[in-house]
Amino acid sequence: MSAENNEPNRADLGKDPARVSGMFDQVAARYDLTNVAMTVGNDALWRAATTRAVAPRPGERILDLAAGTAASSASLARSGAEVVAADFSPGMLAEGRRRHGALRNLRFVEADATDLPFEDDSFDAVTMSYGLRNVNDPKKALRELLRVTKPGGRLVVNEFSTPPSPLFRGFYRFYNGTVLPRVARVFGSNGEAYDYLNESIRDWPDQATLAGWIREAGWQDVAWRNLSFGIVALHRAVKPGL
Repeated sequence: MSAENNEPNRADLGKDPARVSGMFDQVAARYDLTNVAMTVGNDALWRAATTRAVAPRPGERILDLAAGTAASSASLARSGAEVVAADFSPGMLAEGRRRHGALRNLRFVEADATDLPFEDDSFDAVTMSYGLRNVNDPKKALRELLRVTKPGGRLVVNEFSTPPSPLFRGFYRFYNGTVLPRVARVFGSNGEAYDYLNESIRDWPDQATLAGWIREAGWQDVAWRNLSFGIVALHRAVKPGL
């Protein structure tokens, strides 16, 4: 579905890939602006923390899955690493090319997280920000990420999570349910898409559960760090083999 279609496309917790992809096509043009507004600027801090966790080095090959408009991919590419920005939304990738296509060490690939078009042991590091939650089979996606990572390679997943403080968690849920939809309708191009965002965050497992999924997929040395009181969490792991 093109980002130019006028009919709003709203995904649901069934996470049909075509519907989710079409929804992101529609929000691509104003996606980054809406994120800045909804996170009160924290998205830049979270992106910087993710880049530091990946620790990209010149000459490495890095996969940024669910890259969206490639803001995170560009941040990684500025290290000198060869970065592949992959996403299943052609609208998002088109916006990413428009904004960051001049970076010579950044290329764009349309890809399904559960069936990646890359060979085994292709990447030194793989990362995924705010995308695992939108995959209809996240455990399979984690296995696919393991498959395409070199032995000893690194995984970093940045995803919305569960604030450990009950008081802050209550405030956060109020914000997501009441304030966020209004902000999204002011700044976004498809306000209904952000209703799904709130539902998917509420339905997503906590930090320890996600860590368990990562271990089950075959990763080792799994750890996480909360950002912004646990609104998001950075999960890190290593592929066995070295």
